[in-house]
Amino acid sequence: MSISRRQQLQDEESPILNGNQHVGEHTSLLTKGRRQAGSAWNTTYNFLSLNYCNVLLPIVPIALIVGKLNVNPIAIFVLNFLAIIPLASLLSDATEELAEHVGHTLGGLLNATFGNATELIISIFALIKGEIRIVQASMLGSILSNLLLVLGMCFFFGGIRHKEQTFNNTAASTMASLMAVASASLIIPAALYQTLAFTKEPSFDSVLQLSHYTAIVILILYLMYIYFQFYSHHHFFTEPGGDEHQHPEVLTRNQAAAVLLLATVVVSFCADNLVDTIDNLVDAAGLSKTFIGLILIPIVGNAAEHVSSVVVAMENKMNLAVNIALGSGLQIALLVTPLLVILGWIIGQPMSLYFQTFETVVFFVSVLVANYLIQDGKSNYLEGAMLLGISQVKQLYRYFIIAVSFYVYPDSAVGNSLGPQ
Repeated sequence: MSISRRQQLQDEESPILNGNQHVGEHTSLLTKGRRQAGSAWNTTYNFLSLNYCNVLLPIVPIALIVGKLNVNPIAIFVLNFLAIIPLASLLSDATEELAEHVGHTLGGLLNATFGNATELIISIFALIKGEIRIVQASMLGSILSNLLLVLGMCFFFGGIRHKEQTFNNTAASTMASLMAVASASLIIPAALYQTLAFTKEPSFDSVLQLSHYTAIVILILYLMYIYFQFYSHHHFFTEPGGDEHQHPEVLTRNQAAAVLLLATVVVSFCADNLVDTIDNLVDAAGLSKTFIGLILIPIVGNAAEHVSSVVVAMENKMNLAVNIALGSGLQIALLVTPLLVILGWIIGQPMSLYFQTFETVVFFVSVLVANYLIQDGKSNYLEGAMLLGISQVKQLYRYFIIAVSFYVYPDSAVGNSLGPQ
């Protein structure tokens, strides 16, 4: 066969060969695409499986649509209330995922910053709209729910599975002592308020000024605590042997950051809807703003965290369980509350550290009870029952007693001659 004839045959076969090559490349791309889609699905499924609260995620778009349509206010409140629960879970899980990628110290700071992001977002919207009663009640409610409800459940359910559990009482006592300082930051403005009420020219400005400066001092104290916890005395806050309840990394750093940003934005929309309907809920259901802020709103932001702390307590990891319960309440008392006071100072809202006398007493007694129960570094189910209110030993304030007391506490008791109504 001549060279020219062979070249002609090769030219005739080349389209077929090229076509087969293109088909192979197309098949390879399809396979790669399916593999990437399968990987994305597995990643999403594994991440959402981290917390049972995520089963409520389908409610989120419904809540946003109902809020946009401005239909029944009670329906808007209930749907957005339920929608924030899984969003708070996503915020918490995404923060932990991101913390896994940035190292222990920076990861600890991320957890300390975003640990109560949901309560902060809801409170910011409420503060901007002048709902100071809701803001103060939600702050106090978050602290009490962690200090009594969560810690009590950890002691109770952990004590049922294990006869007696131990934890690092040095770390727990440090956090409890800081909580006592936080209670003092409420008692002193309350004492000043009562003193000014009997002066010839009573003014709330002095209470506001004291609150502003006290908030700055508390923030500085919180920064020192962060350094103490994550750097200088880190060993106090870890499980023996370094077991810190870490789950396998599911998301990449960019994916975790994207989820954190998206969840924060959606929470802000739901929080806006929630705050807008509080007045309607008060009129329709007969609930007080104090009860809504102190009992209902803390459930929204802390549901996922509550479950996690009880689970690790039942696994006999009491250092971690106590750190979650006390650490979250401490973050509200020493970071979120003073930040809101300073924000109110900036935007011209009279947000202060003066809480009603009844609330201040409840907070102080709760801190006192918690300090007594953790000082020996041991826990059992009876101590958990004492915190929860299942047992009436010593007739001290318990969480459920407090919940009932604030249910019957009228908003009319909040009115005063000095401060905002």
